[in-house]
Amino acid sequence: MSKTISFETKTFVRFWLVILGFAFVAGFIFLAWKGLLIVGIGLFLAIAIKPLADKINNLFLKRKKTNKKQLSSVLAFLIVIFAILIIVAVIGPVVVSETVRFVGNLPDMFEKTLGGWEGVNNIGRNFGLENLKDDMISAISNVSSDILGNLGNTAFATFGAVVGAISAGGLSLILTLLFLLEGPKLYNEFWVRLSGRKKDEATEEARKITSKMGNVISTYVAKQVTIALLDGGVTAFVVFILSLIFNFEPALALPMGLITMTFYLIPMFGQIIGCVLVSLILLFSSPLAGIVFAVFYIIYAQIENNGIAPKIQGDALMLSPLIVLASVTIGVYVAGLLGAIVAIPIAGCIKVLIDEIPRLKEIRELREKS
Repeated sequence: MSKTISFETKTFVRFWLVILGFAFVAGFIFLAWKGLLIVGIGLFLAIAIKPLADKINNLFLKRKKTNKKQLSSVLAFLIVIFAILIIVAVIGPVVVSETVRFVGNLPDMFEKTLGGWEGVNNIGRNFGLENLKDDMISAISNVSSDILGNLGNTAFATFGAVVGAISAGGLSLILTLLFLLEGPKLYNEFWVRLSGRKKDEATEEARKITSKMGNVISTYVAKQVTIALLDGGVTAFVVFILSLIFNFEPALALPMGLITMTFYLIPMFGQIIGCVLVSLILLFSSPLAGIVFAVFYIIYAQIENNGIAPKIQGDALMLSPLIVLASVTIGVYVAGLLGAIVAIPIAGCIKVLIDEIPRLKEIRELREKS
């Protein structure tokens, strides 16, 4: 017995319009993902900097009986840019100089640790290799030839990547400033136009949800920066003490603190990267100091992650460790380092949306009844 299923023309058209709409959006995202990423970075940074702009406005500008939010936004933006430039200016030369010094000391270290090429040959004889020195030189020569053969292509690709990164970074910073200046006005105008003259409860609820998402991002960034400053301060203090004990340059303390502070901003993996980098740089000056710092930092990281950080961060995002790890993992594979940084606040925004779904359903049911 056969049944005939009939569709209204209107339903059929709506179905295919929805399919075409999704296909169009997917195609647009695929073609414009780089531009969308740059805009997203600018928006994220603007939301993160906005609390600082509000504090500047409240602390300094309102004392003069003025409320110049645009001026406070510019000042907050300049403070962040200035801080980034200082970090780069302090860390860069130290890392380069320590690396150059390490390379310069390699011949002496080679003689002291392995006994020169004769020592290398003695090691090779233990494994049945009569002339390990010539084998190593031949292997290095082959690798060097391959690198030189591809040097042109590699240099061109690297130059293109650097130029692209600088352009994207510059655009992101310009967009950040524009979002800080024009964003609040455009945001308010959007909701006013959407709601119209009548106050729509669903629109008001949607506006509250977006405000909560913005608060999630700004709160997470503020507390993450607070803990990063603490982490960097502890590192600088410990490196300074080690410099007095192991007799190396105390000037290394500040750059090492800035390194751990900067990498702490990367969730999950940042502490490990910062610890490894600082330990390696200290190894160039004093191997024992590098080992002592690595042991100290591993112990301190456990105290910080299980005692200090939870007290400072509190339950701002209320995300389980599983959600945090899954978010960071997905973020790394989607957008690399940048994805890891923004993954947790994005997960917090998604949680806000999920928590508000019952309220939106309730509003919809009340509207249908009325």
